[in-house]
Amino acid sequence: MATFTFRILSALLVYPSEGLMAAAGEFPAALDREALVPAAERQAMRRLIDEIVGGDLYDLQERYGLLFDRTRSLSLHLFEHVHGESRDRGQAMVDLLALYQKAGLAPTNAELPDFVPLFLEFLSTRQLEEARDHLAQTAHILEAIAERLKKRHSSYEAVFRALCTMAQTQPDRSTVEALLHGPDPDPNDLEALDAAWEEEEVRFGPDAQSTAACSKDGLVARMRHAKRAVPNQDAQNSGANG
Repeated sequence: MATFTFRILSALLVYPSEGLMAAAGEFPAALDREALVPAAERQAMRRLIDEIVGGDLYDLQERYGLLFDRTRSLSLHLFEHVHGESRDRGQAMVDLLALYQKAGLAPTNAELPDFVPLFLEFLSTRQLEEARDHLAQTAHILEAIAERLKKRHSSYEAVFRALCTMAQTQPDRSTVEALLHGPDPDPNDLEALDAAWEEEEVRFGPDAQSTAACSKDGLVARMRHAKRAVPNQDAQNSGANG
């Protein structure tokens, strides 16, 4: 199982805490040992890790909030990018939660199932081939977030680049571009942020049919029908490792 790499990437995307600051110094060595992320991406992530280890907690938390909590275009909730506030999002959540439960995981109510760090925790319990298959279904979203973080010169970009590389797939560029053409306001522009949060469900192309790769029938359904059946032993291991 690709336990450590996915768990480390998950930890890097959660709200900064004293515990994260204390643990992050061990991340580079663990990433090197598993070597699932190419050396260039590991080196790029070192910048973020160093910032977390040596930063001021309040500053780290403020930066995180401005990026991921205030800015809808950088939301760490996968379905925010494809369903917005539509009713389809609710069913997609139910399907994804069912996938977690089938794998023997029992997420708490503290976070929605499509929260990227939670999704990565799930991937850490899967065999690598299966984890890559699931990750590939989100590649267009991860790529769009990486591009937006690059525009902001954010060190968090490296985490999303690493995930895109691990997915071992090239997302459809037209789909990525459609995501990137959506509103992407400055987090300090409160009026623009309010307008962005009022936008309707994201749709691509001349009609909604072109969103098949990003809709419940694409992302969630293909995740639900993963190539491998979930073995009981995996569920036991995930419980032991949790």
